[in-house]
Amino acid sequence: MAFHPQTIPLLLFLLLIAPFSDGCGITVYWGQNGFEGTLREACDTGLYKYVAVAFLTTFGSGQTPVLNLAGHCDPPSGTCSVFADQIRYCQTLGIKVLLSLGGAVGSYGISSADDANQVANYLWTTFLAGNSGGPLGDAALDGVDFDIEYPTSTLHWDDLATTIAAYSTPERKIYLSAAPQCVIPDRNLDAAIKTGLFDYVWVQFYNNPPCDYSGGADSLIASWNEWSALLPPGNELFLGLPAAPGAAGSGYVEPEKLKTEILPVIRNSANYGGVMLWNRYNDLSSGYSQQIVGDVCPAAGKFRDLLISQVA
Repeated sequence: MAFHPQTIPLLLFLLLIAPFSDGCGITVYWGQNGFEGTLREACDTGLYKYVAVAFLTTFGSGQTPVLNLAGHCDPPSGTCSVFADQIRYCQTLGIKVLLSLGGAVGSYGISSADDANQVANYLWTTFLAGNSGGPLGDAALDGVDFDIEYPTSTLHWDDLATTIAAYSTPERKIYLSAAPQCVIPDRNLDAAIKTGLFDYVWVQFYNNPPCDYSGGADSLIASWNEWSALLPPGNELFLGLPAAPGAAGSGYVEPEKLKTEILPVIRNSANYGGVMLWNRYNDLSSGYSQQIVGDVCPAAGKFRDLLISQVA
């Protein structure tokens, strides 16, 4: 059945937002390899719904915060501010850009609830509010990602999440995401995740043979189901994977096996959100996201195809 011409502008609008309208997509970490291309180039692929800018490697306990974007720029000299326009560009495409805290290497930790308040204020003022003078210029990032990987002596990550979330208003939401290890409970983020404040939880199903693909599809799916049951209502769960065999010590899943063995099962979870990939550099070299994107969110693809056919 043909649509009336007056409906075509609306259909074109829906077509543009279709990849981002069903709460499903691919997340990628960007920032830890100078050969992975610019942030704008990553967003221009049309493959990602979320980009985590990695990492703020030093913060908390009175330390001067340090942003580490590997070979991309030098924060102390102000050269990272070039990414402000690129962040805004990605956001105009409907992509959420988050600042990732932590990583595998760094010096970070939250020593008390008061320390959490101070760090949250720094994050708001420097990265979230759109103020000039920060390492990323005057860009207002969409939220904060918690990639807390090594054991910290004190666990106030729930306090930090609560304080950051308090900056949300009816006019603007500050998004929170977490990247726990697949072992339950996560040694750092268990209490924080249980607050229910994390909109997205992209679990690292890699570097942990007991709960990653090292034990085969059944083992990975069993671990996924445990996480799916654990998350509070309203939190979206993502399958975190290495984007190439060398991107992690274990847990790599060949694209075809992911599409035939894993995704058809986990997509049935009510809180399924998509796939997270480590990282943009590895994805650029392997083409992993390009091979799986149509299967991560097949409903979005079918909706897009329907709109195209009706507009045509």
